[in-house]
Amino acid sequence: MRALLQRVARAPGGRGGWGSPLWGRMVLAAWLILVVVLGPLAGKLGDVEDTGANAFLPRGAESARVNTELEKFRTDTIVPAVVVYTGAAPGAKAAADRSAFARFAPVGEEVSRPVPSDDGRALMTVVPLDSEDDVTAKVDELREIAHANAPPGVDVEVGGPAGSLTDSVAVFDSLDSTLLLATGLVVAVLLLITYRSPVLWLLPLFSVGFAAVLTQVCTYLLARHAGLPVDPQSAGVLMVLVFGVGTDYALLLIARYREELHRHEDRHTAMRVALRRSGPAILASAATIAVGLACLAFADVNSSRSLGLVGAVGVVCTFLAMVTVLPALLVVAGRWVFWPLIPRHGPPARKADTVWSRIGSAVALRPRWSWLMSVAVTGVLALSAAGMSMGLTQAELFQDKPESVVAQERISAHYPSGASDPAKVVTGTDRAAEVRTAAAAVNGVARVEDGADRTPDGELTTLSVVLADAPDSTAAKGTIDDLRAAVRPMDALVGGSTAEALDTQRAAGRDLTTVIPIVLLVVLGVLIGLLRALVAPLLLLATVVLSYLAALGASNLLFEQVLGHAGVDWSIPLMGFVFLVALGIDYNIFLMHRVKEEATRLGPTRGVLEGLTRTGGVITSAGVVLAATFAVFAGLPLVTMAQMGVLVGIGVLLDTFLVRTVLVPALAIDLGRWFWWPGTLFRRFGHGEDDGPGTAVPGPAAPAVPAAPTVPARTRGVRR
Repeated sequence: MRALLQRVARAPGGRGGWGSPLWGRMVLAAWLILVVVLGPLAGKLGDVEDTGANAFLPRGAESARVNTELEKFRTDTIVPAVVVYTGAAPGAKAAADRSAFARFAPVGEEVSRPVPSDDGRALMTVVPLDSEDDVTAKVDELREIAHANAPPGVDVEVGGPAGSLTDSVAVFDSLDSTLLLATGLVVAVLLLITYRSPVLWLLPLFSVGFAAVLTQVCTYLLARHAGLPVDPQSAGVLMVLVFGVGTDYALLLIARYREELHRHEDRHTAMRVALRRSGPAILASAATIAVGLACLAFADVNSSRSLGLVGAVGVVCTFLAMVTVLPALLVVAGRWVFWPLIPRHGPPARKADTVWSRIGSAVALRPRWSWLMSVAVTGVLALSAAGMSMGLTQAELFQDKPESVVAQERISAHYPSGASDPAKVVTGTDRAAEVRTAAAAVNGVARVEDGADRTPDGELTTLSVVLADAPDSTAAKGTIDDLRAAVRPMDALVGGSTAEALDTQRAAGRDLTTVIPIVLLVVLGVLIGLLRALVAPLLLLATVVLSYLAALGASNLLFEQVLGHAGVDWSIPLMGFVFLVALGIDYNIFLMHRVKEEATRLGPTRGVLEGLTRTGGVITSAGVVLAATFAVFAGLPLVTMAQMGVLVGIGVLLDTFLVRTVLVPALAIDLGRWFWWPGTLFRRFGHGEDDGPGTAVPGPAAPAVPAAPTVPARTRGVRR
């Protein structure tokens, strides 16, 4: 597998590749043609997004089957908007609004009369809307009418399923543009700080822009012609992932290219060598992230499957762009693009005592103490995840309460809490009366509505069951279980929003036990193939899992104590695990690939120190960029997105500053040659020979290893 990775990664750096001055111009021309021809398709991604009732539900769940059955009942499926009036004497306002609302009702439907609450302090009007019309636009009009001319002391809110849908769509409508703008700004600022060049920072951004276009085109085509599931959430996360991963690869490649510019006078040769040296690590990283995300295809929850598969497409497209467009831009621009810190041909001026050499020396002095303390710190943070409160209600899904949530709170205060969003029971018409009787007898059911709806052929009937508790409460979910048990003997199905929340919660638990082992096995296989060892991959994987648990615990403290969240959404542990294992192993791959290269000539211990010194700055910059891009989610109004951004951001920072900087190097130094068992390095360094001849573990003031000499012209292109 390692040989395959090397062949694929080095393909652009072959003899007919970057060694030719025309190669960069040809690559840029090809990409420009591709963008011009296929670019218009990138804007059509929204056309294939699935916003249907089952887009965020588990495959095969009973609530999803109910939604499918409900499509058979009528072509003008009704989505109710619920208008609730509270305060002093709201009757006149409610009556006037009912007349104004009449024009929104489809043919054959009518707006309900205002229904008074038992305490006489509220009125509720149900406005039926046609789901095939623009529901969100109609709800906006309803809200304008309801809020206009309200008497003093009367509060009016529009909620119900139509109101909830409108508020959710409003969040996702601004998601793409908000995320793209914020992410681009964050990446641009961090690149300016990293490179301190007025020009160089533009090249990674241009390259990521090409990657974004290719990603959107491929995602659209796969969704249109191959059934790739795409929903608004996965489409929003996609661009953040492309920016974060693409910038990471750019930082790694540019750092290696800068090194080779000191060794090679010809910039095309320098790029060819840089791709040969860094290509396998970048490819292994992309493969790990893509395959890890693709493992979400085994999840039951449709939104998780969509996020994983769409993310995998984005990573592959990003890899292709960053190893072609970025090298082309760099070689065409020339050395001046690094101004004012232009890398000149010849040994670089390198400080003997850098931050990373000092860290490496400190770790090397007490490696066992270093990794034990690192494990202790992450372990303490991980303990905070033990008391994590799982699950969010509809009201808790938003950072700021939208109108539909306020409306539900008003309804719950004055009516049976489930009145605005009843459960749906689908049954055969011949058994409808029996099902009605069984449902009404269930504890927690307030009432079964008198009316019923039938399919055009009369075979199926749907009943509306009002629950006594709030639709998204734990008690209501228990009632759904009892209701299903009561009507199951009559082959009836129970759906609705409460049933959907219950099914999603249980599927999320099943997905954790199914997907996590698959991801671990896949990532372990990639690491074994790259490092040709067994101990190192197992330890690297263990450190990333420990980092994930620590990030989960730290995030939980932040959610509860700082952000004031009521709990953690059921989807977060799985999403966070897949992203952090896939992205966190990234930095271990970058570090250990360089460590293995240096250990071949310097020995295991010196190889670790030199690898850490060489990659410390670039990997830290990459980690900060990736964490910052995901931190953009924290400002979004949707709590689930904010929680995922915070969790991934904290996890990446832990990987960058603790796991990759201290824990992994300390383990590698402490184990010595056994870290590479049973691979080539383990066999190469015999018993008791930790390092190559004439080397020793440097102390704090020891000089850094000098740069490798320039490769003679007759041996250029030959692997050293």
